[in-house]
Amino acid sequence: MRRLMLLRHAKSDWPNGYSDFERPLAPRGRLAAPLMGRYLKAEGLLPDLAIVSAARRTSETWDLVSAEFGEVVPHSLDPRIYEAPFETIVAAIRDVGPAVRTLLVIGHNPGMEELAEALIGFGDRFAAQRMKAKYPTAGLCVLDFDIEDWSGMAERGARLDRFVTPASLGSGPDE
Repeated sequence: MRRLMLLRHAKSDWPNGYSDFERPLAPRGRLAAPLMGRYLKAEGLLPDLAIVSAARRTSETWDLVSAEFGEVVPHSLDPRIYEAPFETIVAAIRDVGPAVRTLLVIGHNPGMEELAEALIGFGDRFAAQRMKAKYPTAGLCVLDFDIEDWSGMAERGARLDRFVTPASLGSGPDE
């Protein structure tokens, strides 16, 4: 079994003079990211590896999420994930070696939402409905695959385990 966790970056800011790639997290995002990190740790969902978009808001999200783990988790900044369509994100995932059983990808919409929708074949239908209604910033989709390695990942091949947002954890409305 392989577990794929798709985390949309936390809420970002839009300061003047910054390119989209360089946008930092907003104060709300700086609160949501550690909350999601604490959730991952409490639920035993620590990844073996994280692939993180090279954009500033995703790396800041990773820094704040992973600081809550209490242990070092390897990660790589992958420029392919920045504002990528879901097919490009799939290619990055398929490049991951077989030793990684639980993978976290931190990226952007619409790619993250499209990827989740393309991969889900069955699972928690209520979580799927919430995700289809809105995949907010810091939203986390947890997918399980019955595959030997990441190259076997296929559309509609995942079981949706859960979809969690900062609001579902009691942290105000989702954005």
